[in-house]
Amino acid sequence: MANVNIKFNGKEFLLSCEDGQEAHLEELSEQLSKKFENLKKDLGNIGENKLLLITSIKIIDEYFETKKKVEEKKKEFKDLSEKFKELKSLVYEYRESKENEIQQLVNQQDEFKKEIEKNKNDYEKIIDDATNQIETFLEKANQEESIQ
Repeated sequence: MANVNIKFNGKEFLLSCEDGQEAHLEELSEQLSKKFENLKKDLGNIGENKLLLITSIKIIDEYFETKKKVEEKKKEFKDLSEKFKELKSLVYEYRESKENEIQQLVNQQDEFKKEIEKNKNDYEKIIDDATNQIETFLEKANQEESIQ
């Protein structure tokens, strides 16, 4: 344990703290002294006990106000976190939906390619059949002409 000399309201006090916490204790003491001296200046000579009580009440008020703000910020953070989770979920749902749409379009494209290839083959067969029929007709016509 470390010992620290603290001056408060014109008096010296020897306080103990954990090793390494001396500077922190001195800083806290300075803040307390400032509040006490400011109240003493503002309120005048109302007695040390009453002044200490008012100083304590002001400090605890600041503490509770800070605690309240921290709780509000925690709630805001929690709300934002929930909204972020919802948004993230919506993004994943949207992505999945679009991936499904893309897959459907790819499947449709494949079907169209197959249909085009089938139609191409069918048309080539029709053209080949028509060409063969024309050639056969012309051969028959040529044979009939040569017979006459």
